[in-house]
This record gives sequence, structure tokens and C-alpha cells, in this order.
Amino acid sequence: MGLQRRARHRRSRAVAAAALASLLAAAFATTAGASAPPAAPPSFGLRAPPPQPPPQLTKAQIDDAVAKLDGIVESGMRKTGVPGVAVAVVHNDRVVHLQGFGERQVGRPGAVEPDTVFQLASLSKPIASTVVAGAVGSKAVAWDEPVTKHLPDFALNDPWVTDHVTLADLFAHRSGLPDHAGDLLEDLGYDRAYILQHLRHEPLTPFRASYAYTNYGPTAAAQAVANAKDTSWEKLAADTLYTPAGMDSTSSRFADYEKAGNKAVTHVKTGGGAWQAKYVRDADAQSPAGGVSSTARDMTAWMRLQLANGKLGGDQIIAPEPLERTHLPEIVSQAPTNPAGRAGFYGLGWNVSYDDQGRLRLSHSGAFALGANTNVTLLPSERLGIVVLTNGEPVGLADSIAFDFLDTAQHGKPTADWLALIGQVYEQEEQAARSPTDYAKPSLAPAPARPDDTYVGTYRNDYYGPLRVTAADGVLTMHLGPDTMRFRLTHYDGDTFSFRTVGENAAGLFGVTFTGDVDGKAAKVRVESLDRNGLGTFTRE
Repeated sequence: MGLQRRARHRRSRAVAAAALASLLAAAFATTAGASAPPAAPPSFGLRAPPPQPPPQLTKAQIDDAVAKLDGIVESGMRKTGVPGVAVAVVHNDRVVHLQGFGERQVGRPGAVEPDTVFQLASLSKPIASTVVAGAVGSKAVAWDEPVTKHLPDFALNDPWVTDHVTLADLFAHRSGLPDHAGDLLEDLGYDRAYILQHLRHEPLTPFRASYAYTNYGPTAAAQAVANAKDTSWEKLAADTLYTPAGMDSTSSRFADYEKAGNKAVTHVKTGGGAWQAKYVRDADAQSPAGGVSSTARDMTAWMRLQLANGKLGGDQIIAPEPLERTHLPEIVSQAPTNPAGRAGFYGLGWNVSYDDQGRLRLSHSGAFALGANTNVTLLPSERLGIVVLTNGEPVGLADSIAFDFLDTAQHGKPTADWLALIGQVYEQEEQAARSPTDYAKPSLAPAPARPDDTYVGTYRNDYYGPLRVTAADGVLTMHLGPDTMRFRLTHYDGDTFSFRTVGENAAGLFGVTFTGDVDGKAAKVRVESLDRNGLGTFTRE
């Protein structure tokens, strides 16, 4: 089947980010040992982390893990059916493994190669923080300066927080914005400017005392940095990082990925278990958080730079101090799950954890439900890093390859069935996103709906904009978003109808419930899938 364009139905979903961070923390620190330094509020600065221990892995151990890596990848591909994978490993500033596997698109000629372009999804975040570190190093901005200094129209739900929230707060997901704030607006086709302007309606949790993963927090910070440099984010990323580092196939523009001849297209798994190139995923609205595309070869340059304090080939591409700041714990992202466990942290665009020997581990996953999954993991004390790019929806393959490789380097073999464990996390997250009501099953004793003209009309919402209901030939249709997306409403029970969600945030059927009666017309309508944070009720004009 050909690609069905979903360019305006999108959400950069770091699926199960918190759960994966918890799994990583548990795997990396199963017993008590060296602890990570606590994060301090920005105004007080950050204490220096404990010195990293000397390398503990021998060249022979790493060579053995590299020798087994192709087998790990091929085994995972057989078990999952994911069409294409590219993997790269760097060690001691050298590329020690670079390989492509499988197909760029199912059913069409073209093998995955080291120079095949993949969409990175949320692996874009540590790349974005690298770019911002470059801007900090040039004194254009500071990690701890307010976002509104360069993005004056930006506001959150609390004026004090608006005035004080910094670039670091937004990159560390500690602004108080709720989980994935803004993503549902992107699902409806709104652009970056609209979404950033409307984050002020989102409810807040305690500032700098609560962690919730977002895409539009880092995007707002990145946009502020671009404004400070009087350029676009996409050009800033290229000028600051991609061009100096020789990452010639890397871009923060969807159009560049789209026109690449050697690209891996996204795939989803069908009900019958086959993989299908069904959707196109345009993440330009949240480009800093999820819109980068790159190759395994280009990613080796970035990993080498990360592991060499901003240097690459003898050139200081990114200043070391602001880059090191991105590697520090800024907030607890996951509390210990047992008395012997250790907390997981989030830095500036990175998951941050420490093992029993005090070794720092930096990691990030990326996941598009519409068909991509990626992972990068670095051990700075070992000067070792691995990146895994895949062109299939998240089933745990990218993350498990990285886990298996590092386990093999440390222990000679994987210490768990990481593919099964991580796959289960993604499955649980997918199930949790569904409505608690199964609208596919008829109500046992449904009440009749009122006449269609009871529901027809326009309803307003400060966050989501207008919602219009029309009737034609006995069918009610709901219209939403700037491009007037259309959703057929199917009667369920009384004044409740159902519709099928679409895009990155799609999770099956959800309810639409009309309430009130003003002169025979419904006064309000609540869209269940849009009501995650209490913002999903529309009022008749």
C-alpha cells in the first residue's frame, strides 16, 4: 500500500519515556553504590559531579561486544520483523562499528546503509541541547536566563513562573507543564507558533519540584535561543552543529528528510503482524524536540563530539562547560522502585544515571507511533557510545540492542531479555492511552440521541479553537483544527457519540458527549481524547 500522508496529524511521542527511564535506572543500578550529585536550583548553580572513574572495560571486552553486535541486531529483527536498522559504535574517538540491516521500505528495492537517513524522533532532544550549548558557549544566551528574554510572548499559567522559567527548566522538563503538553494541538494540525502561544492554558504542577516530559517545553527554549541569534532554529542547528561537525546528511527540516533519496520510511505493524509503510510523519512543529533526521554515520560524529567535551577532529565545535552542563542531573525523573534501587535523573535533553562504580550513563530514546524508534547510549568514562536507528514503530528493538550491547561488553552476554521487557513497556503504554470505554462494543441499553439539529453548531475553546458540528444525510461530523479536520460521529448512548482518533496520538475510539439544553440546543460538548488536562470542553457560541 502507498504512503498515506498524515503531514498535519502529528505528535512527537517519546512513548513510555518515564517507564523506560525507570527500567534503565533499575538495570544500571540494581544495588546500592555510588550516588549521583543532587541537582540544585539554577540560581544557586550546580555542584560539580564526582570525578569519573578510569575506564573499566578492556579493549578485548568491547571488541567481543562489537563482534556479537550484528547477531544481536539480526536476532531482534527476526523476532520483531522491524524492516530496517542502522547501528554505529564509537570508542576512544574511533568508529569501531557502522552497519545497516534490512530494507528502507518494505516491498521496494533499497537496503539500509550507514548513510541511510532516518527520522530520530525524541533522540532530537540531546542534539538540540548540544546546539543550545553551542549558543551558550558563544555568549548569545545562558542556560539559566529566562525564556521570555528572547521569547517575550511566551507565557505559562502562573505569572511568576512565566517570569522565571529558564532554558534549563524547559530542557529538563521541570517547568510544571503537564506530560506532553501541546502534543494534542499538533495532532490537530496547529503550528509551532500557535502551540507555544497556547501553553499558557495548560495547568501547572509545582515549578522545579515536579518532572513531566514534554516536547513543547524544549521547543519553546530552542525557539528563544534561535530568536536570540536572530535566525531560525533549523538554520541555527545547521550552523552551530551539523555543518561544523561534517554531519552533511543531518537536518532539522522535514523537507530535507522527505527529499532524501536514501531514506528509511516509517512503518507500522498491521493487525495481521505484517509491517506496512502507511504514514508520513512531519514533526516540523516541534523540530527541536523530535524533528531531526540523520544517518548512523553522521551520528558517530555527534557521539564522538559528546565523548570528547565538544571536540571533533581537533576542533572545538561546542564549548566544553555548557556541554558538560547538559550531562548533569537537573531533576529526579524516576524515584527508586525498591530500597536497593537508585533514582533516575533527567539532565538537559538527556536521561542521566550512574552505576555502582559511579560511571555516568547518558541515554535517550525516540519513538514515533507512526513508525520510528531510536536510541543513543553513552558511557563517557569509557569513551563508548552506541546509536541504533530503526524504521518501525516502537516495539523495543532499538533500546534492547543498546542494552544487549552494553551488557555484553560488561558481562559477556545480556543479563535479561531486554527485547521482551522493553517491548512490554511500549505495549503497556499503548494500552494505557486507550479510552476506558470500549466504543467498538454497542452500549447494552442505549438511550436514543436527540435530533441532529440539537448538536449542530459551532463551539468555542480557548485552547483548541473552534469545534463545528454539521449534519448531512443523517450523519454527524465534527470539524476541528486550522485545516478543519473531519471526524464522523457514531452514536453510542444518549448524547454520547464516538469518533476515531488519528495521527501520532491516535489511540482508537473516544467519546464525544454533548450536555445542556438551551432552546433545544446542546450547550457544551466534551471531547474525551482532548480532555487529558481538563481542557477538552467546548462551549456553544
